[in-house]
Amino acid sequence: MLLDKYFRESEGEFEYGNYRKGADDLHSVVSCLYKENYDVTAIVGHSKGGDVVTLYASIYDDVHLVINVSGRFDLEKGIEERIGEGSISRINKQGYLDVKDKSGNIRYRVTKESLMERLNTDMRAASISIARNADNLPSSFRFFTVHGSADETIPVEDAYEFAKHISNHKLQVIEGANHNYTTHRKELTDAVVDFITSN
Repeated sequence: MLLDKYFRESEGEFEYGNYRKGADDLHSVVSCLYKENYDVTAIVGHSKGGDVVTLYASIYDDVHLVINVSGRFDLEKGIEERIGEGSISRINKQGYLDVKDKSGNIRYRVTKESLMERLNTDMRAASISIARNADNLPSSFRFFTVHGSADETIPVEDAYEFAKHISNHKLQVIEGANHNYTTHRKELTDAVVDFITSN
């Protein structure tokens, strides 16, 4: 698939935070696809990717269907659960924190700058911006949030917050699904495909 080509040829390493950069990178990919005469019907993002596609929709108006799978509405939450208890104060003190895997290998570095970028990324403002820009968006614009009711990483309440603030929004909660939809992948796939094909 063409997208695979772009991702294989892309450079860089995983960076903590950098939601706006993710939205801008996605826009570069979408722009390249349009230049190649592809029709980009939808963008789909899971977890952090759900936030990236939401930011994308608040900035750009060139994709009609946006699908947020288990995105986090309040980015001030979940930080220490992800990178360790007391990590925020350690980052503030030494300027960074290396996140390691179970073998002690460094997976990625969280800098004070990247932490602050996450804390300053306002998904409520982005969601409201989508509603405010509704007149500039194509009439076919639709936003879809899917979330698992048993998600312990990002609570399902976050999905209801997206639904409350975004216009042309559809919400589907998959009962019993966890953050990675481990035993509910068919329900997730069916929901996403149905949303795209029905629009």
